[in-house]
Amino acid sequence: MQTFHTVAELRAALKKERLQDKSIAFVPTMGNLHDGHMSLIRRAVKESEVVVSSIFVNPMQFSANEDLERYPKTLEEDKKVLAENGCQYLFAPDALEMYPDGKRSQTQIEVSGLSDILCGASRPGHFVGVATVVTKLFNIVQPDCAIFGNKDFQQLKVIENMVRDLSSSIHIIGVDTARNDDGLAMSSRNGYLTTKEREIAPAIFKTMAWAKEALLENRASHEDIREQAQQKLEAAGFRRDYFEIRAQHNLQTPSEEERSLVILAAAYLGNARLIDNLRIELA
Repeated sequence: MQTFHTVAELRAALKKERLQDKSIAFVPTMGNLHDGHMSLIRRAVKESEVVVSSIFVNPMQFSANEDLERYPKTLEEDKKVLAENGCQYLFAPDALEMYPDGKRSQTQIEVSGLSDILCGASRPGHFVGVATVVTKLFNIVQPDCAIFGNKDFQQLKVIENMVRDLSSSIHIIGVDTARNDDGLAMSSRNGYLTTKEREIAPAIFKTMAWAKEALLENRASHEDIREQAQQKLEAAGFRRDYFEIRAQHNLQTPSEEERSLVILAAAYLGNARLIDNLRIELA
């Protein structure tokens, strides 16, 4: 695997691959990689002849009171696992390479209707930062397809809509959430959990599974299920952010006729903000 830190170097390397008419798959990350990320790399290997990943902790998607400075940076370990799983090119720029005028871009991308709800309401400006940096990375790499995890379901929808609205030819592929044996979704932020909190954390998935069963059996209204779920999480030791039942295609409040739903949850446990989701197809 070759590692590049500048846009010019990466573009020169990928130009040689394109001249051989090779297909390119891209997996953007913020590093501190785990097996959930590797499931994306393994999918990329199946999809294309050339696999590119990036590691960039994007300052634009962190607000002033969030964990930018303490976000774990493990570049050498990340390079090793990327190479072992089939990544051929790694782009690891610094903030100045991505934002020559500072820590932000003067040109920003916003997907209206999706960027200010759910996690966007809790983290104002977050999805503008995500959409902007992903657009920049897409322009740098120019992949045929890009692979994202379904764990960040709202992020996936933001990117899918952005690509559609900007008439991009990049094929977006979502990969099922990688989970630990106890159901907890793999996440870099799990590293913030204490031993005791790690024992509690699977309750977020168990609560979503309970809500899914309640929806499938039509036990109660969406509002009642949401409130009972919040109470279950708080009883387990979480601080509430949101627990919502939305339409899969646009993340809006579903109509009574909507059959494809998604449960989305975000909650605080100690110093970690955990998110997860579970999709549902009603009969």
